[in-house]
Amino acid sequence: MPEAGVHAGFHGSEPVARHELIAIAELMQALSAPSRLRLLYALRDGENGVGDLAEETGMTPSAASQQLRVLRHLRFVATRRDGRSILYRLHDDHVAVLLAEARNHLEHAAHGWADPVPS
Repeated sequence: MPEAGVHAGFHGSEPVARHELIAIAELMQALSAPSRLRLLYALRDGENGVGDLAEETGMTPSAASQQLRVLRHLRFVATRRDGRSILYRLHDDHVAVLLAEARNHLEHAAHGWADPVPS
């Protein structure tokens, strides 16, 4: 699998196919829930179980489990079994980059920072 930064140039300026637009919209919709974002940001530090994630994010274990199921379905998180426990982690580096870029964009927009207009 190529490194996260390598993918940026793969598609260039080619048009986005309809099925890709639908899939991207579904991914973005998943990120519209603050509870899911709390879980994803909590997983940046490494894998963890539902109970610890629930405690760290202020959710009930049931609610955390339900949101993790959605995130797993959309491949934002991956799992592995450790004995009787299931541990969750970010699916890949792209998820961490996406979270960082969203936060960076928010900060730049709040300060009114924008790329210069090309001449």
